[in-house]
Amino acid sequence: MKKRALGRSGLEVSAIGLGCMGMSHAYFPLPDRNAMIGLLRAAVERGVTFFDTAEVYGPYTNEDLLGEALAPVRERVVIATKFGFDVANFPSVDSRPEHIRAVCDASLKRLRTGVIDLFYQHRPDPKVPIEDVAGTVRDLIAEGKVRHFGLSEAPPDTIRRAHAVQPVAALQSEYSLWTRDVEGGILGTLEELGIGLVPFSPLGRGYLTGRMDESTPLAANDFRSTLPRFTAEAREANKALVELLQATATRKGTTAAQIALAWLMAQRPWIVPIPGTTKLGRLEENLAAAEVVLDAEDLAGIRAAAEQIQVVGGRYSEAFQKTVGQTRG
Repeated sequence: MKKRALGRSGLEVSAIGLGCMGMSHAYFPLPDRNAMIGLLRAAVERGVTFFDTAEVYGPYTNEDLLGEALAPVRERVVIATKFGFDVANFPSVDSRPEHIRAVCDASLKRLRTGVIDLFYQHRPDPKVPIEDVAGTVRDLIAEGKVRHFGLSEAPPDTIRRAHAVQPVAALQSEYSLWTRDVEGGILGTLEELGIGLVPFSPLGRGYLTGRMDESTPLAANDFRSTLPRFTAEAREANKALVELLQATATRKGTTAAQIALAWLMAQRPWIVPIPGTTKLGRLEENLAAAEVVLDAEDLAGIRAAAEQIQVVGGRYSEAFQKTVGQTRG
């Protein structure tokens, strides 16, 4: 597996990481825990060194899963987790310094480790100055509990203010062919400051793989059933994006998922997507995207076609978006 540096932070990880949320959260029915331990260890064997979790996934069970699975190979991997939600009152946010410290200590125990490699603020907290958040993580780094500081879904001004207190290694935000909000101001800010980008949902929560259409059923407790972009009408309206990826994949001898990931990685050398999966075959398919080469003509064609497609449906429900805010590039 090829490696990539997350900006100028000195943090080097596999070119494609593994988003672990779906192994114990959001997508139902949940898979067998022992099977997921096996999948996590199989990912390490295949060169993955970058694993993403959060206390709110489960809640708590996802960190515990990673802790058990990765303990035997801890020195070979980079584990990212997150603070910033009030788990008992989700989706309310809480980035008070005392709460950050409590989350850090609890996450260390669940992850069975002495240090968190990358500690993200999961969402901005309008009640707490970002300088206080960055200062708290700076102190945790000084104490040896955290190695690197990250932000998630933060706008440019917040990134700059945080970075001035404690250098930000990575921003995690949704980015894919159907979610391009980070293009412009955010990408420019990251490039200027030397911060890496970790796109979550790089396959559009499964939609961009081409294995889902308007008739694909979603369980009532499936997270996607709450998202405007996953109504049957929106999935029907957005299929032009999938057809674009499939056409490119046919020409290149790959899959639509691999083109979606390769397109992301081609945007900047410091972009590291973290597709999630619970299946070994899909893991191997995703990792193979690191070897897919899209030339300038491919990239120009994809972007030109995508610019003509109007994506239908919001990323989140209005209620959730009011709570956590909206990232704009």
